[in-house]
Amino acid sequence: MASTDRALALVDCNSFYASCERVFRPDLRRTPIVVLSNNDGCVIARSAEAKALGIKMGVPYFQIKNDLRRHGIVPFSSNYALYGDMSERVMTVIESLVPAVEVYSIDEAFADLSGVPDVEVLGRRIRAEVLRKTGIPVGVGIANTKTLAKLANHSAKRWQRQTGGVVDLLDSERRDKVLRVTDVSDVWGIGRRMTEHLNGIGIRSAWDLAQADAWTLRKQFSVVVEKTARELRGTLCLDLEEAAPPKQEICCSRMFGMRLHELGPIREAVATYAARASEKLRAQQSMCKRVRVSIRTGMFNPDEPKFAKGVVCELPYPTDDTRYITRAALAGLELVYRPGFAFSKAEVLLMDLRQRGEYTDDLFAATQPAASERVMGVLDEINAKWGRGTLRPGRVPTAPGWGMRREMMSQSYTTRLDQLWEVGCR
Repeated sequence: MASTDRALALVDCNSFYASCERVFRPDLRRTPIVVLSNNDGCVIARSAEAKALGIKMGVPYFQIKNDLRRHGIVPFSSNYALYGDMSERVMTVIESLVPAVEVYSIDEAFADLSGVPDVEVLGRRIRAEVLRKTGIPVGVGIANTKTLAKLANHSAKRWQRQTGGVVDLLDSERRDKVLRVTDVSDVWGIGRRMTEHLNGIGIRSAWDLAQADAWTLRKQFSVVVEKTARELRGTLCLDLEEAAPPKQEICCSRMFGMRLHELGPIREAVATYAARASEKLRAQQSMCKRVRVSIRTGMFNPDEPKFAKGVVCELPYPTDDTRYITRAALAGLELVYRPGFAFSKAEVLLMDLRQRGEYTDDLFAATQPAASERVMGVLDEINAKWGRGTLRPGRVPTAPGWGMRREMMSQSYTTRLDQLWEVGCR
């Protein structure tokens, strides 16, 4: 199919984390909201009202706590269980309306609209159905390349009142008009440093980038910038990926809710992270051969001694068994731990990942026992049915004292029976 026959849509949730909080708090429909990172550290999401009040992304919470109170801005601790479940619901609605979908991130999906007689009508239907069935507002950008669809989506949010949240750039005249009024920094994949380089050679708008010589861009910058320019012209370079490729590494890392000095609670944290990383490993049908475990102190407090160290541990054979991965991670922890420091973070990284059957060891090399696969299968099946953590390794605590600080977290309305949304009558 020629690129001119292709129609792609980017469906992007508006202020996704803040919108998820509002679904179950209709009293906050017009109230500014911010969502905070792990341990209530800094702002990672803002509603439109909070943005209008000048709240910046990434600003530490303790610095703006009084400003939030003064402006009536409601802060929430991050509730990833809620956001993940709401994301699945949004993607399910989108998948029911289009032939093919690529889930790009927790709040974005590319959809194939090729062959649809009136793509804008379908775009408005997607927007309406997602809002009706999930309560999440979305913007829809339509074009014949991914980069242009991203740009169309940006325009849909930029001029939401005029567009109704849907912009179609399949028409070349409309596309060129948007390119001319869009800064090159707003183009997908063009970061701050690249913007500075492009500005230095006179490329200031998306239109300028689209008109630049593609081969010169490739030689001067990279093939990524070249493809971006070609896509802005309407030449398809990035096709839809319905199945995301397996990750080459899987990491589970968290800041502790408090400084940890003793080895015992750090062991609990590493075991917890190893179990979670193993779940992700099995979810993508992979096995790993190496585990890296690392710990570090806080790096920004001048009054605290600094220490950071990691070690790579070899597994006896490729495995996805939580027990063996945890054992290796804990053995590595014993090697890197040093008493006398206040540790703030641990990380478990699964490396050398392959799909089953891809490892080419010799004939006599040890392999994962079939019993491991059966045990892990039962573990995942129980947790899928009754909730994560229902069945877990004995080293993983239920309510650890070192867990993340999330003092302003909303309820898990959609994933826990004891926290279902309650509607009272007056």
